[in-house]
Amino acid sequence: MADSIEAIQKSKKTYILVFLALLVGTVLTVLVAEAPTWATWLQWMDVGEHGFDKYDAILGLLIATTKATLVAYYFMHLNHEKKAVYWIFGSGIVFVLWMAFLLALAYRSPINDYLFYK
Repeated sequence: MADSIEAIQKSKKTYILVFLALLVGTVLTVLVAEAPTWATWLQWMDVGEHGFDKYDAILGLLIATTKATLVAYYFMHLNHEKKAVYWIFGSGIVFVLWMAFLLALAYRSPINDYLFYK
């Protein structure tokens, strides 16, 4: 907790900067998803092929992950928590990655192969 006016002003400035970073992240996410054709100077936001494709989705998810990390770290005060909370949070991330790996294995299963049915 803040004990002095200076500490309160410092935390206030931090929260405003995090808010601005989240606002910029939201605008970037919209630009990656939409990539307006009327603004030629924004065409660099359209990665991959023209229109929304898997590269735009990956970039959008990276931006969303960064924004979620900022929210968890500052607004949910995980920057003040003990190491046990980080282990619990980290194990959740490892679990999600493991499930994504299992999903990728299931996708490459021979049952999904069109040659399997012939």
